[in-house]
This record gives sequence, structure tokens and C-alpha cells, in this order.
Amino acid sequence: MDYHLILCLIIFTATIISYILNKVPMWVTSLVSMLLLVLTGCLKGETALSGFSNPNTILMASMFMVAAGLRKTSFVHYLCERIMKLTKGSFKLALFGYIVITMILANFISSPMVVFAIVSPLVAALCDENNVSKSKVMFPICVVAIACTMILPTDAAITQAGQNNAFLQTYEYTAFQMNPMDFLIAKWPLFIIMPIWALFLAPKFMPDTADTAAVQKNENRAQTKPLSSFSDKVGIAIFFLTIICLLFSAQLHVDGWVIAAVGGILMVLCHTLTPKEAIQAMPLDMTLLFIGALALGSSLSETGAGDMIGQWLSNAVGGTQNSYILGAMFFIIPFIVTQFMLNRAVIQIFTPICILTCKALGANPVGPMLLVVAGCLTAFLTPMATPAIPMTMAEGNYNLKDLLKGGWMITLILMVFYVFYVMTIYPAFA
Repeated sequence: MDYHLILCLIIFTATIISYILNKVPMWVTSLVSMLLLVLTGCLKGETALSGFSNPNTILMASMFMVAAGLRKTSFVHYLCERIMKLTKGSFKLALFGYIVITMILANFISSPMVVFAIVSPLVAALCDENNVSKSKVMFPICVVAIACTMILPTDAAITQAGQNNAFLQTYEYTAFQMNPMDFLIAKWPLFIIMPIWALFLAPKFMPDTADTAAVQKNENRAQTKPLSSFSDKVGIAIFFLTIICLLFSAQLHVDGWVIAAVGGILMVLCHTLTPKEAIQAMPLDMTLLFIGALALGSSLSETGAGDMIGQWLSNAVGGTQNSYILGAMFFIIPFIVTQFMLNRAVIQIFTPICILTCKALGANPVGPMLLVVAGCLTAFLTPMATPAIPMTMAEGNYNLKDLLKGGWMITLILMVFYVFYVMTIYPAFA
């Protein structure tokens, strides 16, 4: 056995263990892994550095900047205000309105924590006016924000599809490509499932506790100078024009990263974002994590270790030709791991493994890749999967037992739905 292959497997295993233990920042682990691969000769230096100039790296960073511009405009406030007026007078109807707002925002603001921070004060006010415990509704609202992320073909879905395509290219499995519309096709029933659960089922399992000690999130909000009328309107227009152009980038013959970068720069030039806000909007930690993940993927491919891992996993499922067994594996395992790690990191870890396994089996990886994302976005039973959960625990005065009691039903519903539905419309085997 080639010693580079052995070294690559050792570094890969150590990287996964470090991610799970989470003793050091995951982006640090990712870069250390990349450097070790270069120093041991498992990866060429120029290949490692190519992640910094990868079009999808630029696309990801730019889209965070564009989304940050939208958050500063009046669009979000206007949307919430309109729903409040339309649903005034009925608690259930008003709550349904906020659930709809949450589902919409989750597809335009890729952070469930930010979405929850926007909606939760409005829901809290509604509960106070109707003498309803906030503990009955805060966790369901948060779950909606997490689960409904990446349904519409907006910035998050576009970015994730680009990342998945980058991995497919890295592993030389380019016979298959992912389109942002695949997320809509795979996940649109959640627009029906989540409101029904959040309105009628979830409150029955949530505690009825006093709300007097709830943390007031408004105190933690940064004080920012209001936008001018021009910057506000142009910021909204830039966001939606960027999304539209990205959806039709092929027809426009312009690369997606160029469109996203132009959108981000225009947010600054039109004073929707200050230069400092634009820089802060780009998540350096997640960008470096992605770059390191690309480097690890390249080394797995170049040394042959990737093919070996894929073969191991294909043997673990018995070389199955059953789409549902394969799909269940790539939903359940990321779902479990994400209870102890941030969901974005788990997506980065398991997408390459998914592709390698499908390549070894000769399977279409689109359905399993969708299920990796779905499994990670169904992880809301512990405070470690996403920062939105600790925020919700404070707002709703929950403990871990409350999360388990409130989340087990929707977890099972989504697991069964995703595996059977996604692998039916995206079969892994012809």
C-alpha cells in the first residue's frame, strides 16, 4: 500500500476526530489538515492554494455580503409589519403569519439564528398580548427557521449547490451536477409539513412555563444608523437582482461568482453596507473550513484514499443497489453527528464521503447529497448543532429535556419523509 495513501487516511481520520471533539476551532483543524497534507507530500502546494481562488469560495463569501445588505434594509421589517396587520385578532392566525414569515426569511437569510432573532420579539409580543406562554411556541418557530433553510433557490441553495459541484469536480465525478432548483424539488413539502406541526402538534409537547425571566434580545442588538431612502431601496433591488441573475447565469453567460461579487460590491458602493460591515459579513471561519475541506478532498482523490473510503462504505451497506438504504445512511449519520457539531461543518465533512461512496457504487449522488443537507438541517435536539438553539433555550426557558420532548415527533416525520420522498424522485440507481 502506498505510504501517501496511508498518511492521507491518517490525516483524514485525525481531522474527523478533531472536528467531533471540537477542542480547537474547526477552521483551524481544516487549515492544519491542509498544511499536513502538503508537508507529507499527499497534496501539491498549488492544489492546496487553489481553494482560495475556487469560484465557489468567492461565491460563498460574496453571498454572505449580499445577504447582510438585505438585513439592513426595510424589507424584513415591512414584511413582518404587513403580516401582523393581516392576522390581527386571532392568535392562531397571527402565529401562522409569523410561521410564514419565518419560512420566507429562512430562504433569504441563511442563518437560522438571525431569522429567529428577527421573528422572536414579534412572537413574544403576540404571546404577551394573548396571555400565552412563550415556551409553547418559541422552539417550534426556531425549528421552522432551521428546517426551512435552503428550500427556495436563493443564496443558501445557490451557494450549497456550487459547493457540491466543486466537490464533484474535485472527485472527478462530473457526470452528475446539482442545480439550486433541486433543493426546491426535494424540500417544497416542508412548506406544508412545518406549519401543520408548529401550529397544531408541537405546542402539545412544549412546557407551559413562566416567561418573566426570558432574555430580551433587543438589548443585544447593535445600534446602527438608519439607511437613507436611496440606500434602502437600492439594497433591496440589489439583493433580488443578484438572486435572479444567479438563477439565470447560464443564459446570461456570466459566472455565478462574478454576479455575487458584483452584488456585494454594489451593496457597499450604494452605502447599504459600510466597508467594515461588508468585511464582517463574510464568515472567514466557514470560508477557511471550506477551503480546507476542498484540499482534503483533493488529497483523497490524488492518493486513491478517497476510492478506498468509498469502497469501505459501499461494503458497509453491502454494496447495496437500494436507493432507500443508501439514502437513509446519508440522512441518519449526518443527523446524529450534527447533534454534536455545527451543521455547516457536518455538511462539509459528509458531502465528500457521500460522493466517494456513490462513485464506488456507481450511484447518482444528487439524492444522497440532498439528504446529507436535510439530515444536518433536521438536527435541533441539542444546543450544539446551531447557535439558534441556545438562543431559543434562553427565550423559551427550555432545558435539554424540553428540546427532546418537543422535537422527537418532527424529527421522525422529517426522517421518513426525506428518505422515501427524495430517494423516489432522485433515485441513486437507474
